[in-house]
Amino acid sequence: MYRPLHCVALRTIKYNDKHSILSAYSLELGRVLFLISAGSGREAVRRRALFMPLNFFECEADIRPGREMHTLRDVRVTMPLHGVHSHPLKNGIAMFVADILNSILRENQPDEATFAFLIDAIAHLDSANMGVANFHICFLYRLGRFIGIEPDASTYQAGSVFDMIDGRFRQSAPLHNNYLHPQDAKTVALLSRMTYNNMGYFKFSRSQRNEIVDAILRYYSIHYNSLSQLQSLEVLRCLF
Repeated sequence: MYRPLHCVALRTIKYNDKHSILSAYSLELGRVLFLISAGSGREAVRRRALFMPLNFFECEADIRPGREMHTLRDVRVTMPLHGVHSHPLKNGIAMFVADILNSILRENQPDEATFAFLIDAIAHLDSANMGVANFHICFLYRLGRFIGIEPDASTYQAGSVFDMIDGRFRQSAPLHNNYLHPQDAKTVALLSRMTYNNMGYFKFSRSQRNEIVDAILRYYSIHYNSLSQLQSLEVLRCLF
């Protein structure tokens, strides 16, 4: 039965000589997998362009109970990302963000708030003129709210450590080793004030930015076990 879906494209991987698998996150169904043509003809090339990372599209999907992969038709992009796909730095960020979302958004549960968050975030990336190098940091921190692991910034006090298991600041180190020392904990508290509108005012060196990303990914990995292979991470390190 065909039904309309609103989706954001995440990743496309080769399935066989004739087909690829598109992973997407939809407003109506949550995480979905589509079987799409992998040919080399003009139509296949056009369709691949529709499914570039983070593209928003509408389609008619043939959703059948018990099937893991579905087919689709009448695909149309609803928010063209001219700024993202024509800008090498933004395109690298898009690949990384899509990689993260593909790892995190595994449940087949729709979430209107998460979908709205993605629309807003990707629109900001597409139009950003300042602070592009910090976008992925801001995105990762803000995403935490929607997947239930946002740090409790209200518990921060000068000299605190950050407990990465409980997601809160403490005055003394916990009994486990998954915590950040005061200087790094201070950075976590600082990031709670970062938005897409002010991210250009946060000045980090390349090494600082990589350390922050490593700490955030370590935090994510404690709560999600699917971040072991982020192919886009090294590309991101080369860019920023």
